[in-house]
Amino acid sequence: MRVGFVGTENSHVKHFIRLLNLEDRHPGHRAVALAGGRSEHNIKLAEYGGLDVIVEEPTDLLGHVDAAIVCNRDGGLHRSAAEPLLRAGLPVLVDKPLATTIEDAAALLDVAQDSGSTLVSASALRFVPEISQFTTDHAEHGPLRHVHVVGPADPDSEYAGLFFYGIHHVETACEILGNPVLRPGDLRVQASREGDTVWASTTIGRTVVTFTFVVPQDDGRVPFHATAIHTRGVIASELSLGPDYNAPALDSFVEAAQAGQPTLSAEQLLSPVVVLTAINEALEGAR
Repeated sequence: MRVGFVGTENSHVKHFIRLLNLEDRHPGHRAVALAGGRSEHNIKLAEYGGLDVIVEEPTDLLGHVDAAIVCNRDGGLHRSAAEPLLRAGLPVLVDKPLATTIEDAAALLDVAQDSGSTLVSASALRFVPEISQFTTDHAEHGPLRHVHVVGPADPDSEYAGLFFYGIHHVETACEILGNPVLRPGDLRVQASREGDTVWASTTIGRTVVTFTFVVPQDDGRVPFHATAIHTRGVIASELSLGPDYNAPALDSFVEAAQAGQPTLSAEQLLSPVVVLTAINEALEGAR
């Protein structure tokens, strides 16, 4: 499988190239092409990974690659980058977030379904080892009643505000809750902002879900952390991202592309965008 990349300004692209070409984590799969033109950055990336092709536009990848990874830091660009590739039938991994509007996310999912292409998108926090200790029903602690996720995110980020990092919080909660299907209008959200911190709360099923988004500072940032409160106990853990934090997403993509079947359903992929959109709307209404 020949893999091409869009949104090469994202450091994740270099990670994926390392995993594919330098470390050969997936024999028979190779990074071969970059979109975005012959910038100094792209030339260095190509030299780093031994890539042969640099093109201008995402559509120029067609004919050069068998699959694509879209990594734009601004998730608002993901639809325009991924849609023509999906329409052509290519498997596509869209780095978080899938999109920054429900309309764009739904459009990508519709195109993937119509063309029979495989669309994968996931926060790296879905795969961290600590996530496995969280469950909706715990043998010792009982049913889950409250999930709280903390982490860095800036509502004023130039990369679509809370969607840039806040999608990590939301996908973590969705993973803990078993990836429920949520549709526009399903959620009632309360949100507020005080200086560098945003709080949001909602209820998903029978579980209260709260989020704390803290703006990263020059001297550091709050770590990602999750707390699950059950009827008879509490589980809490920092969520650590190691140097290979992009590897599980790549593993999932390769597996899904080979099987022709995404890991999550279209409705499950849309749900985090539904949640974060509702949070943004509540935050806007609170001003």
